[in-house]
Amino acid sequence: MPSGFEELEHKKGALFSTSEILRWMEEELRHDRKVLARETEQSLQSMSSGERKKALFRYLMEQQPEYLILDNAFDNLDRGSRDDLVGKITVLADSTSLIQILSRRSDLLPFIDKRARWEGGELMWLKHPEKEGPGNDPFPTALPPAPETRVNTDPFLIELRDVSVSFGDRKVLDRITWKIAPGDFWELRGPNGSGKTTLLSLITGDSPKAYGQEIYLFGNRKGSGESVWDIKQHIGYITPSLTDRFRGYHTLEQMLISGLVDSIGLYTIPTEKQKDLAGSWLELLGLTESKNTYFHDLSKGQQRLVMCARAMIKHPLLLILDEPTADLDDHAAELVVHLVNKMATESHTAVLFVSHREEPELKPRGILQLNPTEAGSEGIILR
Repeated sequence: MPSGFEELEHKKGALFSTSEILRWMEEELRHDRKVLARETEQSLQSMSSGERKKALFRYLMEQQPEYLILDNAFDNLDRGSRDDLVGKITVLADSTSLIQILSRRSDLLPFIDKRARWEGGELMWLKHPEKEGPGNDPFPTALPPAPETRVNTDPFLIELRDVSVSFGDRKVLDRITWKIAPGDFWELRGPNGSGKTTLLSLITGDSPKAYGQEIYLFGNRKGSGESVWDIKQHIGYITPSLTDRFRGYHTLEQMLISGLVDSIGLYTIPTEKQKDLAGSWLELLGLTESKNTYFHDLSKGQQRLVMCARAMIKHPLLLILDEPTADLDDHAAELVVHLVNKMATESHTAVLFVSHREEPELKPRGILQLNPTEAGSEGIILR
C-alpha cells in the first residue's frame, strides 16, 4: 500500500477504469455471461463508451465499496455523460473515500483536497496545484513533403447526400449531408452513441450500410465496383487501439517507413529515399537520436506522435484521426494537437479530427456536430 493510503489497507475497494470494462467484456465473450449489461438487451461490445461506463458504475455501486479508485474516469465521455458522472461521484463522496487518477488537469474533481504526482516510481505529495503554461512551437521545422505527387481532379473527396442508417429498430443517423474537399480541416463532434463511429465506417468503406445510398468516395459512388482497398489507399487512419497491433520489435525508422508500404512492421529493405523521408519526420518530432529505439519503448505520448506521422507520411488525400488524444496527459495531448494543426496547415491533405473531448488548441475550419434525435442523429455544420 503506497504511503498515505494505509487507512484503506483493510477496507473493501473497487476500481472504475477502462481496464475493468475490458475485463468484463472478455468475460462476456468467453462465457456468454452478462454481468454489467444484464439489465439490457445489448452486449457490452455493442454499447458506446459512455453506456459501458454507466453500466460499470451501476455495478460497482451495488457492491457498496468503502473506497473507489477512479482511473481516468472521464475519458471517452461527452460533456453530458461527464456531467452526469460527476454528479453521481459528488454524492458518493459523502460516504465513500475516493482516489482519482487522472491525466488531464481539467478532469480534476473540485472537492479533491489532497494531490500527488507519480514520479520515478514514487508518489510525491504536492502542497500546491501544479500549473503549466503553453510553451514555444514544439515543431518549428517544416512539414516533410509528400513522397510523390497525388493528382486529384474532384472538387470533393467525400460527399454524403441525405444518408440515414439504422440497425434493426435503432435509428443512428438521419439524413446526413456533408462534403469534404481537398485541404479541409474538420472536427467531428457528438455525444456518446451519436453515430460518429458509424459515420466513419461509411467513409472508410467498412460498413455495408453505405450500399444503396448517395455516398461518393474519391470520385466514385459507393457500390460502383470499387474495392475497400481502392478507398483505403487514399486514407491515413489512426485510432488509439491501432498502436496495439505493433507489438514486435520495430524501430522508429521502421515504423515510419512501414507507413509508406502499408504494412504492420517493415519486412523489406528500405531505400535511401525512404530512409531520408523517415529521418525528416523524426527530425520534426525531435526524435532523430531515437531512430533505432524500439517503438514499444517510447512513452504513450511519443507513440501517438509517431503514429500520427506514420499515417501522414504519404500525405494521403484524407487523414482521419479518431480520438488521437485519448488516454494522454495534458502535455502529450497538447503536442498531438499542435502536430495535427501543422499537418492541416502545411499540406493539401484533408484532416478529420474526431474526439469526445474539446481540445482548446485545435484549430479546425469546420465542425460537424451530430445531435441525437428519435429519428437518428442529425448533422449540424458549424463554421
